[in-house]
Amino acid sequence: MTTTFTRMITARSRTTLLGVLFFLVVAGFLGGGVAGSLGSDGFELDDSPSALADARLAEATGLAPGAGVVLLLDTPHGPDDPRIAEVEGELAAIDGIGVTASPSSAPDGGLESADGASAIIAGTLTASADDEEVTEEVLATFAGESDLAVGGPLIANEQIGAQVGEDLARAELLALPILVLLCLLFFGLRGAVMPVVVGASTVLGTFLVIAGINTVYPMSVFALNLIMGLGLGLAIDYTLFLLTRFRDELEGGAEPREAVEVTMRTAGRTVLFSAATVAAAMITLTVFPQGFVKSMGLAGAVVSVVAALSAIVIAPALMMLFGRRLARRRTTMQSTTGGGWHRLATAVMRRPGAVAIITSIVMIALAAPALRTQWTPIDGSVIPTSQSARTVSDALVADFAGSGTTSVTVAIEATGPGADGAVEAFADEAAARVGATVTPVAVGPDTWRLDLPVEGAPEDDAAQQLVHDVRAIDSDVDALVGGSAAAFIDQQQALAGALPLALLLLVALTMLVLWLMTGSVVLPLKAVAMNVLTVGSALGVLTLIYQDGRFTSLLGYTPNGGIEPTDFVISAAVVFALSTDYGVFLLGRIKELRDAGLDEREAVAVGVQRTGHVVTAASILLAVAIGVFSTSSISFIQQIGVAVAFGVLVDAFIVRTFLVPALMGLLGRWNWWAPMALRRLHDRIGFTESDGGTYSEETMTATAERPTVHV
Repeated sequence: MTTTFTRMITARSRTTLLGVLFFLVVAGFLGGGVAGSLGSDGFELDDSPSALADARLAEATGLAPGAGVVLLLDTPHGPDDPRIAEVEGELAAIDGIGVTASPSSAPDGGLESADGASAIIAGTLTASADDEEVTEEVLATFAGESDLAVGGPLIANEQIGAQVGEDLARAELLALPILVLLCLLFFGLRGAVMPVVVGASTVLGTFLVIAGINTVYPMSVFALNLIMGLGLGLAIDYTLFLLTRFRDELEGGAEPREAVEVTMRTAGRTVLFSAATVAAAMITLTVFPQGFVKSMGLAGAVVSVVAALSAIVIAPALMMLFGRRLARRRTTMQSTTGGGWHRLATAVMRRPGAVAIITSIVMIALAAPALRTQWTPIDGSVIPTSQSARTVSDALVADFAGSGTTSVTVAIEATGPGADGAVEAFADEAAARVGATVTPVAVGPDTWRLDLPVEGAPEDDAAQQLVHDVRAIDSDVDALVGGSAAAFIDQQQALAGALPLALLLLVALTMLVLWLMTGSVVLPLKAVAMNVLTVGSALGVLTLIYQDGRFTSLLGYTPNGGIEPTDFVISAAVVFALSTDYGVFLLGRIKELRDAGLDEREAVAVGVQRTGHVVTAASILLAVAIGVFSTSSISFIQQIGVAVAFGVLVDAFIVRTFLVPALMGLLGRWNWWAPMALRRLHDRIGFTESDGGTYSEETMTATAERPTVHV
């Protein structure tokens, strides 16, 4: 951050803060209601083979490919209960419902429970119907009906979206008092004002930007959880880092204005680098085709940038306004050799090889469970048990015929004089795969539908293999395979196809930002390697808890034997981003001390001493801000909160405390090595974290020529 910009803010600190207040009002007015305009879908791919199969059937029939509304009705008088026809008539009368089915209209459709005590009444929408309008009318029509529960995909989406808002409000009520108390503990009374103002600016500012993005690209409502958790966490982290440096400068004898300038020239620039690393990691999620993943990536990138901008504008204004009243009440600044963090780092560097090996083994052991992760699709288990859609979903699985099977749907298109024969031949070959007789049904001109039942869930091997087998049939017809099993395969293939590019971008952008900050190519490589260990640890715990079904009563979720794959990807990206974030805080201070003339090990020890308490406090605060979403009743939001909170704490308490100083001590001057061409380029660019200028090419050359490796 330039000194000119800092002086501009500090010279008009009150005016700056009034401008911030005005921004908060505008952002709250324009962006505060963004939740109501966001959708709860984004998990499916519009151009996947399974989606194209659904589209083909919808075009041929004029109907949606499956029932969007499912009513579960109590039938004390059995299948002849007159209430069945009454409710079916009410459903059919709703505008947008094209076809209904019940035990009365489809007696052989498996819509009566095994004990006859309940029945299913299903409604399929017309292809042109407005899902939101139909959902609202269905809920209004059957509100207050004590003998039925309203469910189905449309109702589930609506109830999940509403539940996200409730969970968000509950998480805020739970997290904010804890965060305020911790901020008072870590910042002091006046200092605690900073994270509150920066946090409000970050969240409302991000809501404003997301509202703008939503006008051109539909964003997912689930991104709000990430915005709240990551926004508050980063806002607190950045202000804590800036305030700590400001207090250090005051205790060193600097006047408030000088202390602000030094703080923003050093720690302020580190904050910008930190935001760049978080944004770079999160933006790589936009490579994946799913709208849910893209929304999380966009939200994460935006919130990190807004948090940094809010911090570098608001923090210097408040520091100048409060001045020495922000100083610590008692001197806690310790000498370079007297602090506990310094002693710990020095002890680690006495046996860097042994500490690095032991720490790595612990991290690998934590990550090992992630290697046996099983992928599962989003199903009815993610709906909270308090919602009617969950009641319907559970009843369908437990009480109705066909609950133990998956239907693989084939949309067949054939033309010409031999079309009927070609379709029959295809159907016979497909039927051989399931060992049953199936009949293709003509649903439109030159279009047929074929339903292939297979035992088990969509993610089971039998259903997955059937999809592959049917897609591999060599036939004269144009057959597209759809259904939940095919959609799950398409999702996995889409994620796998985008993963190499996403990983390449993640590593390249992270290394670029860290190289710009440090001038080294070794430190970015080490950072990526350590981040991989941290990510693996977080994902390993995710598998241990949610795949293995642990802590179900405490966390309030229903295990389904695996992890939803997009959750895995998003959790990995967020943990990677925050691991780099904390690495930037530490490396920035070490580099500054090294440039000031301290030797390698002393620079590391003093850097750990100066940032150890900051990183620890920041990790606790961020773990609370994001971890509170483990209270969500939506399991895949809950999983992200648990994984990120655990990853942040592991990174702060294990990686930054033991592994970083061990590897820094092990490599010595090699930490700062870079090819001559890159060193010259870095010097010309002129990025530096020090307060006194960049290190010279001669110093870098001498460093490279005199490597010291300590074991």
